[in-house]
Amino acid sequence: MFKSRRKMTIDRLESGGLITNYFCTSRCGHCLYASSPHWPKQYIDRETTAKNLEKIKSLGCRSVHVGGGEPFLDLAGLTAVIETAQALEIGLEYVETNASWFQDIESAGNILKSLKKAGLLTILISISPFHNEYIPFYKVKGLIQACRLTKMNLVPWLAEFYNEIDNFYDRRPHGLEEYEKLFGPKYLPGLLTRYPVRLAGRALVTFAPRLEKKKTEPILAAAKGGCPELKNTTHFHVDLFGRYLPGLCPGLALQVEDLGRPVSLDDYPFLGTLFLTGIKGLLDLAVQEHGFEPAEGYVSKCHLCQEIRRFLVLEKNTASPDLQPQEFYLNLYRSRLKNASAG
Repeated sequence: MFKSRRKMTIDRLESGGLITNYFCTSRCGHCLYASSPHWPKQYIDRETTAKNLEKIKSLGCRSVHVGGGEPFLDLAGLTAVIETAQALEIGLEYVETNASWFQDIESAGNILKSLKKAGLLTILISISPFHNEYIPFYKVKGLIQACRLTKMNLVPWLAEFYNEIDNFYDRRPHGLEEYEKLFGPKYLPGLLTRYPVRLAGRALVTFAPRLEKKKTEPILAAAKGGCPELKNTTHFHVDLFGRYLPGLCPGLALQVEDLGRPVSLDDYPFLGTLFLTGIKGLLDLAVQEHGFEPAEGYVSKCHLCQEIRRFLVLEKNTASPDLQPQEFYLNLYRSRLKNASAG
């Protein structure tokens, strides 16, 4: 591993979110952080929420969104997050939900009223074929109605899919293959232009087999120098373990307390390699020191990067503070759990 005097400093945050849990009722094919029912049922506590939000606020970001996993799976925990944000005068833009917890209008309304009392003003309801693989659409419809009845502000994400999903029987989930059968073989690749999918995390597992691959050499040639994504703070996340997840790069992490000050890249060796020398440096390191053998082709530098890191964690049992959370890598390629939320 290199020894370097260079340091990385993330001293200003623009826009981001708080991950309350990675456990989820679904295992959506596009999920950046590979959330699923396989994750431990852990939820952020008040202390970590406060630590995360205080650091975020100190670096210039005064509002966040809340996501998961599925934040509504622990209502007491979610209430504590809302109350903590209120106490610290941090704005809550919205809380994301897949509506899997919906049972009926009355109980959902009571939950929404309780969260409004705590200070929540807006929820974002996920509406997409990815979510419909696991969540019957009647739950989404019912939650939308409950929001209207309780005057909870609603962001339908994305509303343009509503009518497509409504073509199917709404009391059970429907797999992506059903969408392809109804709308044609170009439907799934077309989702990449219609839904804001970042080709990382589980989205690479879903879409990479259908996309054109490039050989390693052209990928390296087009990605000279360090990875600029690592210092992009226009869409960051902090999680329930007190980790800052740089850019939208799942499986890479810094401790929240290391934000706002120069970070020794030797303390975060793989992140440091990417920061200093980019994907070429990480590939050289993986090949020379860990025996990584590249495949014939990859969709992008992010695809290559994720595969290198998956190899390091799962095949070489590499335990490093920057290759976190390790469960991310464990959950990437688990067999798909169809219709997990059919009840």
